[in-house]
Amino acid sequence: MTLQQEVRHESAVRPWLGVAAITASLFVFLTTELMPVGLLTPISAGLDISVGAAGLMVTLMGVSAGLGVPFIVAWTRRVNRRVLLATLLAVLTLGNLITAVSPSYPLVLGTRLVMGFASGVFWGIGVAMAMRLVPERHASRAASVVMSGISIGAVAGIPLGTTLESLTDWRTTFLIWSGLSALVFVAVAVLVPSLPSANAVSVREVFLLPLRNGPLRLVLTAVVLFVLGHFGAYTFVRPFLEEHAGATPLFVTITLMAYGAGGAIGNLVAGPVVARNARGGFLAGSAGLVASLLALLFLGQSAAGAVVTLVVWGVAFGVVQLSQVTMTQAAAPETFEAAMSLNTMAYNTSIALGALVGGVFADRLGVSSVVWFGIGLTAAALLLVLAAQTSRTRRPLV
Repeated sequence: MTLQQEVRHESAVRPWLGVAAITASLFVFLTTELMPVGLLTPISAGLDISVGAAGLMVTLMGVSAGLGVPFIVAWTRRVNRRVLLATLLAVLTLGNLITAVSPSYPLVLGTRLVMGFASGVFWGIGVAMAMRLVPERHASRAASVVMSGISIGAVAGIPLGTTLESLTDWRTTFLIWSGLSALVFVAVAVLVPSLPSANAVSVREVFLLPLRNGPLRLVLTAVVLFVLGHFGAYTFVRPFLEEHAGATPLFVTITLMAYGAGGAIGNLVAGPVVARNARGGFLAGSAGLVASLLALLFLGQSAAGAVVTLVVWGVAFGVVQLSQVTMTQAAAPETFEAAMSLNTMAYNTSIALGALVGGVFADRLGVSSVVWFGIGLTAAALLLVLAAQTSRTRRPLV
């Protein structure tokens, strides 16, 4: 290889290294946000709180991630995006460290609340950053690579956290995640080039988008419904398996890995379909969510039934997740960062509310009631998009 070819190869590879660093950022943000899902039982025992109260660790992080993102993204619209991302990762690193050593439940909640702001801003800017690093013809591929961090997080992150907790304890698990967050901070500082802010808008313009954009309004409403249902049920999957299937920590790890593998399969299989018909993908995935949650109630008492159900659940979620992101991009291509900040607000706020309502159901009516809650909300998302699809077919938009 000549010197000129080596330079050309390096110039072609380096942007994708930046995309990989952003993907790693998504991995640590996502796993940090959802880590308590696999650790609810030991955290509740360690802090001497109920399982429902432990679920508030997910709730508060989701609240700040959802409600803060449109404002912070708009207020930082003149800040270099590499500097902003590095700052967010520094907050994440410190937050995981404080969680690991915190002596009290209120301090843990307060820390999670602050970390949520950082997580929400990342979701608002991360995909757009990756799309800017590569040539325009590869922008969609870069977005898909970054979003694969969701499946990686589900396959490896949360189950790995559960395994680490079983080998050590939940505090050591968060300490290790603090170190991992620090490594990703270094990767972003080294591999992501300077990215001056672009295509950002004011807070007022952000909140006017769904009023002016019907397709975006539909996507956001569907996101609220399916995320409420999905995460309301998923947050309490460990207590459900322990109660109904007599699950051990190792079995919980296996089922969560099965779920994550299903999510990766869903993303892979749905890619070509979603590229052609994102709404169709959303409908198919939502139907899969409803079916898998129903199956969990009736088949989740056995080990084999629980694993199979979690795989189907993961596949369905992978399809829905990819579909809703594609629908958001299609609905607002010229204001993508702003649309993603609204998507993030709807998504994370719904995670928080889902965990909150799920905690109330779990504490008062039992964990099975949380699954019924998930069935009702995911079915509502399915019916909403189906109705819009039917209306569009009968009366095409012009």
